[in-house]
Formats: sequence, structure tokens, C-alpha cells
Amino acid sequence: MGSHRRLAPSGFDRGAAALCALSAAAAALGTVSAHATPHGDTRAEVDRLYEQAEQATQAFDKAAERADSLRREVRDAQDHIARQQLRVNALRERLGSLAGAQYRSGGIDPAVALLFSDDPDDYLDRAATLDRIGARQAGQLKELQSLMRELVQERSQAAGKLADLEKSRKAVAVHKRSVERKLAAARRLLNSLSAADRAAYDRASRSGRTELPGPAGAVAPDGRAAAALAAARAALGRPYVWGANGPSGFDCSGLMQWSYAHAGVHLPRTSQEQRFAGRQVPLSQARPGDLIVYRSDASHVAMYAGNGQVIHAPYPGAPVRYDPVGMMPVSSVTRP
Repeated sequence: MGSHRRLAPSGFDRGAAALCALSAAAAALGTVSAHATPHGDTRAEVDRLYEQAEQATQAFDKAAERADSLRREVRDAQDHIARQQLRVNALRERLGSLAGAQYRSGGIDPAVALLFSDDPDDYLDRAATLDRIGARQAGQLKELQSLMRELVQERSQAAGKLADLEKSRKAVAVHKRSVERKLAAARRLLNSLSAADRAAYDRASRSGRTELPGPAGAVAPDGRAAAALAAARAALGRPYVWGANGPSGFDCSGLMQWSYAHAGVHLPRTSQEQRFAGRQVPLSQARPGDLIVYRSDASHVAMYAGNGQVIHAPYPGAPVRYDPVGMMPVSSVTRP
């Protein structure tokens, strides 16, 4: 694509473009003094903090997605256990008439008393000794035994899911604190600059550049890409919110997921997963609606809008907007 040109990224471009990269382990969470870095190194330090926040945010997204999935699994398991318990109770009530009849005829057989035991493995092992249980009651006993065994297993599995859910909740909290600390440290550094230095920093970053016009005349190649691109355009001007996937705010991968949902396509949550959520094509063949993935660690993702521009959620303080496709090194292009 001839209109694509690789722009030399500023320090801010390299570090602050997105808070959405998956990291196997969050970076160390130490705080940084607002006056610990000389002004000449402030940009590099802010870039470093933003990059670490990117990684923690992606880890936050992944942990939050896992927690949501586990909540659904736990809820479904608990619902099924409740239904199984109702079936067990109903069977016990029907078999209770056998115990009543035996009591009236001279006492409850010990094996029939097993109906009211909590150990399902005892039922058939000892029920074979009953000479007063007919074929129908024996079948009901066997069904009850099977149901109770299933309940024991399902309760054990549900307990494991609840433990996993608690771990995921803790992971979400850890990554959230990491993001907040990194962003707070970056803000302190920026606030430590003089007005002139801050103005120079803003001019050097994408937050200070003149807004690009929309890519006039760009047409998506099919209805699915067109719907996703229309949704992304509708989000222009909405704020960057780390960990969010719309509709009022977005992080970079959240915007892609939300936009493609409007086209009936489910994308995974993180930018690294989205990198493989379709067919990869050369940058020279990028078409409107394609996902442009940046940096070797897939730490940022945007949507190609045509004519050398992308739509994306850049970083805190910058709304969803157009930027040049070459704003950062492109690592891959994915066509969902």
C-alpha cells in the first residue's frame, strides 16, 4: 500500500500508545518520585511507565475475562446441582413409602435405611441382600445411587471452580493496582515539568498533534468489515478507559472487540489474542476493517480505516481518534 509510510516514532509513541498488551507477569510495582528524574530524561521515564501500564492492563483484561467465564461456569454448575438435588429429593420421597411399609410390617430393614444415608456407595453394595425389595424399588435405588454420585462429583468440581474464581479475582486486583501505580507515577512526572517543558513534551507526542481528517473515500471490502468500521467511527471522541470495552469508553483491544461485535464477529479480549483472530496479510495489502497490530509484543491494536490511517484508542487522556498507520512499528495485520 503505497500510502503507508513508517514514521519515526517519538518516545511517547513507543511507550504511551496503548494500555493493552498481554504480559505473563506484571512489571515490578515500585513507585517513582516526581523529582527523581532529570527533565531531560522525563520523556523516557514516562514512556517506560506507560509501557509497563500497557502490560499490566492487558494482564488485567485477561484476568477479568477469566473471572467472568468462571462466574458463568459456577452459576451454571450451581443451577445444575440444585436441579439434581430436587431429583434426589423426589426419589427419596417415592422410596420412603417402602420404608414406611416395612416399618408397619415389623421394622425397617437395615438396607432400606441406607436411603437416608449420605454415602451413595453403600446402596447397591448392600441392597443386594434385601429379599423384600422388588425389581422396581431396586431400579429406583440404583437411580438414586447414580444421582448422588453425580452430585458428589459436581459439588467437588464446583468447589474447584470457586477456588479458581477467587484466584482470578485476586489477579484482577493485583493488575489493577499495577496500572494505577504506573499511571499515577507518570502523571507525577508530567506535573513536575515546567509549563514550557510540558508544552514541548505535548508537541513531541501524538497528544499535541493536529487532528487528522477522516479518510475520505475509503470503502470497506465487505459488509462485515463495513459494519465494524462504522462502529469504530461512531466511537470517535469517546475516552480511553483502561480495561473497558465500551460503549462509553475503551482500551485499544476493547474498541476492536466492541466494533466487531457490531458486525456479528466475536474477537478475543486482548491485543495479543486478536493478532491471531483471523488471516494475517502483508501491510501493503491492508484493507479498511483490518486489525493493525503494533510492536513485537503485540502491545497495541488499531483498525485500518483507509488512506494510510487507523482508528484506535491511544492512551489515557486521548480519545478514540484517527492516527497515521505508521505511528509505531507494525508487527502484523489481521483480517478477521
